[in-house]
Amino acid sequence: MVVFRHGPAEVRDPARWPRDDRRPLSEEGRVETRRAAQGLVRHLDGVGLLATSGALRARQTAELLREALEEPPPIEVWEELSLGRLAGPLLDRVGRLPRSRRTVALIGHEPALSEFVGLALTGEGVPVVHLSKAGAVLIEFPSSVRPGAGRLLWALTRKQLIASRT
Repeated sequence: MVVFRHGPAEVRDPARWPRDDRRPLSEEGRVETRRAAQGLVRHLDGVGLLATSGALRARQTAELLREALEEPPPIEVWEELSLGRLAGPLLDRVGRLPRSRRTVALIGHEPALSEFVGLALTGEGVPVVHLSKAGAVLIEFPSSVRPGAGRLLWALTRKQLIASRT
């Protein structure tokens, strides 16, 4: 499973976006995220599902990742990835996926994604990594998906992903 933080978004401005979940990626953020997504796919053996927060910047990030994949999978909006959610319900949902669909990319927000990674790796919902915007980590679950059963394969920043495009 890959955990991919949304790309750089517009600066918070309640006058333009009274609801923060409607704040989009910035123009530069779209370019950087597209490049990071192209680098990310070089590190993956495909993705069967893109699960995203319903926030606009996360959905835009999911679309950019989908465009970069050779075999574009479906995109699903998961409430568990919404702003301010806890890591436990997200890990539970991933655990309920059939094994064939567990090649999933989770696209969401900090600090929830780092807490999810911490829960997956250590059994505690504490951040053990900090995902940069459009940064990613790859976690595998050798047997079952449960707290502490995950294994971190790599963690890459946006700049590292962009550099790996070539």
